[in-house]
Amino acid sequence: AQIEALVPQWSLAPVVAALQAMRGVALIVAVTLAAEVGDLTRFQAPRQLMAYLGLAPSEHSSGQSVRRGAITKAGNGEARRVMVEAAWAYRLPARVARRRLDRLEGLPKDVRDIAWKAQVRLCGRYRRMIATGKPTQVVTTTIAREMLGFAWAIAQRVTPRKAA
Repeated sequence: AQIEALVPQWSLAPVVAALQAMRGVALIVAVTLAAEVGDLTRFQAPRQLMAYLGLAPSEHSSGQSVRRGAITKAGNGEARRVMVEAAWAYRLPARVARRRLDRLEGLPKDVRDIAWKAQVRLCGRYRRMIATGKPTQVVTTTIAREMLGFAWAIAQRVTPRKAA
């Protein structure tokens, strides 16, 4: 309740509201991501944001050999955790629930379009990866990584307020 009361005065309140357009991202996830990362627009590309949170694959290379491994887990563990938790919502078919429809009101059309594109893509990707036999933890981590790309795109379209 305290977080909900304080968010409207925060300079990142417009970003928090826009992030909630995504499936699985409610108030706590959006606030945690914004608080832990800060301004998402400071990253020049979504891959930088993914690497910042440790959701980039590790690499073991030597000469011509390039082998990629598990995620690096470098960076902010709390933000990474909430994104992986949010990714579990994509195991269900794409749809717009009533509760999320209320959060979409008042948001710019391009933000809503990005959120819907993310939902369609990530729900389909989740089902395809599960069908190929990937472990659910691997699938949700992959979805969380891709969610960050969409979150970055949404943050590019919303301007944070000037800090007082």
